[in-house]
Formats: sequence, structure tokens, C-alpha cells
Amino acid sequence: MSGLRFVRMGFGAEAVEYQEAWDEQRRVHAARFLDEVPDTCLLLEHPPVYTAGRRTADNERPLDGTPVIDVDRGGKITWHGPGQLVGYPIQKLPRPVDVVAHVRRLEEALIRTCAEFGLETSRVEGRSGVWVLGDAKDPQGTSALGGLSLDFDPRLQDDEFDPRLNGPEYAPSNAGQRREDRKIAAIGIRVAKGVTMHGFALNVNPDNAWFDRIIPCGIRDAGVASLAGELGRDVSIAEVLPVAEKHLGDILANADLKPRVVERTPA
Repeated sequence: MSGLRFVRMGFGAEAVEYQEAWDEQRRVHAARFLDEVPDTCLLLEHPPVYTAGRRTADNERPLDGTPVIDVDRGGKITWHGPGQLVGYPIQKLPRPVDVVAHVRRLEEALIRTCAEFGLETSRVEGRSGVWVLGDAKDPQGTSALGGLSLDFDPRLQDDEFDPRLNGPEYAPSNAGQRREDRKIAAIGIRVAKGVTMHGFALNVNPDNAWFDRIIPCGIRDAGVASLAGELGRDVSIAEVLPVAEKHLGDILANADLKPRVVERTPA
């Protein structure tokens, strides 16, 4: 089967509960494995929910015991909720599966989506997702708070430093004010039987203070961003949805899918 179909599951007042979307992912995944449906991307908005990937540490979860749904994707803990465009591409890949290439394709589609709204975004080496790069760096290349170089930034010196206990100056939602690197789109996937699941979450106009209750993606020295916050104007899911579909379609449907190259050591 060829092509990529989009299924708009629900937004706003019709936002889709996480468990319902997860069940639908598994249903479509099984159908895609059997070639009963084409590659499919579920697009939706969730009510507020924290989800934790397989690598999430206990000390990255909400301190107040807020419930977290543990899921079978890669990555760590994140938040989904109103103002965030969530996409679950369910795509059959050639084996051996190249997971990194799939993640890079998702990143590229989201980078192009942001660019169409006038926001330059990028990748960060060693960190998946799409980022707005900061400009507050000291001569050694480390981050500086509020555009000022600090002799001591506890986040860089203490592996146990917890921004949730140290006030708004360290809150992930305030990373833009500090002019630090900040993630605008998170990516976490799973591949089972050669078919992808889970996907991305693009922050369009959410209340990013939800991220301050966790260690987003397990990253303590950066924060989160949104399209509306970076552009300084209202941006709606309805505006972003067709643009994201266009670029996801261009990248995912037209990708030259190739198996991962497996290097074998001669006997």
C-alpha cells in the first residue's frame, strides 16, 4: 500500500482521552501490519495528561503524586494537553528498521511546519525533537540565565539539581525569557513488527506551566517553547493542522525508505 492518510480524531471540546487514542493506535497498528490499511497518521488534541516512556526515572515525575500513564514508547516523561497538536504516524518501515531515520523525518516535517509560520527551529545534537535555539552562552559555551553569564549555574554542576524546587527562574516554561535552548516539539516512538507507533507533540499555544511539575524529557538544563509564545501572537491548532499535514505528507509519504545498514564484522 502507498500513500499516507490522515485521521483527525478530535480537538478542543472533542479532545481525545489518552487511553482511547492509545487503543486506536494499537488497532490501526495491527491493521497496518496486515496491510489492511495504508500508512496512517492520527492527529488530535488530548485533555491534560502526563505520560512516561520506558526510560523515565522516578525523580522526573510530578512531586505531588499527580497520576502518570506509563506507556511503551521510547523517551521519558512529557505532558500532553490543550493547545498541543499530537500526531501518531503509524507507518510500515523496511527491515532492519532504521528508527533514527524515522525520527529525523518527523523532525524535518515539524521544522518545516514551524518555518512556514516564520519561526526558525533546529535539532540539538544528542537530543531528539525540534528546538528553538537559545543565545545566552558564556565564553565556555554553557547556558547563562537571563542573558547574563553566571559563575555558578547549579544545573550544570549538580546532577541532582531539581528545577521544580528552585523557583520560577529555573522553570522549563521560562526558558524563553532566559534565552536558553527550548523544545517546541517532542518526539517519542515505538516500532513493533516493523510498524511505527506513538509520534510527536507540537506545542502550538498550550499553558507550558504544566511542564514545570515534571522534568520534561528528563532534561534539566533546557526548557519548553510554543509557536504562540515564540511568535508573540495567537496561533491556533486549526491554523497549524493543515500546514503540519502538508509537510508530514511530503516527508513521510515521499521518503525513500531504506533498511538500516547492518555492519557485520568478518568472522
